[in-house]
Amino acid sequence: MAYRVVGNRAGEPWLLLHGGPGASAQPGMLRPLDLTRHWAIAPDQRGAGASKPKGRTVRNTTAALVSDLETLRQNLGVERWNVIAGSWGTVVALAYLLRHPQRVERMVLRGAFAVSRRELAGLLQPRQRVAQVAGPDAGWPRAPGYGVPGVLAVLRRLVQSGTLGVASLRAVRRWNILEMACAVLGLRRSLRHAAAQGDARLGVRIRRDAAALSRGLRRAKAQRASPRSSPMDRRLRAKYRVQGHYLSKRGFVRPGELDRAVRTAVEAGVAIDWVHGRFDAVCPSANSQAWAAMGSRIAEIQRLHLTRSGHLGTEPDTLEVLRRVVRRAGTGLP
Repeated sequence: MAYRVVGNRAGEPWLLLHGGPGASAQPGMLRPLDLTRHWAIAPDQRGAGASKPKGRTVRNTTAALVSDLETLRQNLGVERWNVIAGSWGTVVALAYLLRHPQRVERMVLRGAFAVSRRELAGLLQPRQRVAQVAGPDAGWPRAPGYGVPGVLAVLRRLVQSGTLGVASLRAVRRWNILEMACAVLGLRRSLRHAAAQGDARLGVRIRRDAAALSRGLRRAKAQRASPRSSPMDRRLRAKYRVQGHYLSKRGFVRPGELDRAVRTAVEAGVAIDWVHGRFDAVCPSANSQAWAAMGSRIAEIQRLHLTRSGHLGTEPDTLEVLRRVVRRAGTGLP
């Protein structure tokens, strides 16, 4: 398992868990931290990023990821660490908490993912607004004839192939475009909200991020018909090989397991800050709202922060809230 350590080794340890599945730790994940007093530990999950073998799905389960993290903690000599996680990373974080609550000081969970059929359908069978942003693609498996399991079965067959043929290239490129389109849609919604609220300062910052992401989306669309594979295509295939594996198994999460993790946090006295963008087009904010409410009914050690953002942790309002809650000393409570 590849991992990076950054910051003050004598400071407060923070475990950073990336989204995906199949993605990797990114420099932007460090932005909420103060590296003069925080020690950041950022692993690439099994089969993802720089971890080897890249794209491997054999013996790759959520329980295995939890075991990897516990081995990493022991090797680094960390007694208890804080956890900041986003999207799919929140599932890994809650799975770790469920098995090792005594090793967690507090958690900051952004854009919580419930691994629900609705969430999978929102990405793999995109709604009209996402499809409009992404543009047409006749080769993508879709209804009628394909439910979410059917779409995943087709995609897994394509990304598991030994070589990147025409159909495989189209699949990984389209999958990437759909993810980017969801992020762009969230930014556009937050931009409209900022304009309606007359918040010009926030609007300028969102517009800058939206423009950068939109340029990347246009480049991805322009390249999708190219018959030649690139290193980026190969990275995308490895990513979606792992992602398809996890999504087809609903994250290896049993029914009620994430709810049980939230209750375990309360019983163990682990404070959780739930941070979620109101305009998240990937993971609905109802996820964080429901879990924060569940935890708060038992004890007042969980807090909800709804931001004027979409799905990405680097969006201006979400990043500002993350910085505030991460850098607050102690339990994460006032």
